Amino acid sequence: MKYVYLLKCSDKRTYIGCTGDLKSRLDRHMKGHVPATKPRRPVTLVGYFALVSEVRAFEFGKYLKTGSGRAFLSKRVLG
Repeated sequence: MKYVYLLKCSDKRTYIGCTGDLKSRLDRHMKGHVPATKPRRPVTLVGYFALVSEVRAFEFGKYLKTGSGRAFLSKRVLG
């Protein structure tokens, strides 16, 4: 499985990432090993999507980072 995950950072912004090992990746975020979220800790897992296809997971993650994808998250997921 591949996971597209959403984190809420201390600056109240959402971080979107993609990984094959969600538990390990979250641990790396929380310990400050990910440069994009290190200064924005603590982070909280808001949700994740599990997809079988790696290609589909990365495409979906890329979509969520667009204006339309962020609107989808705001309306349907983050509410």
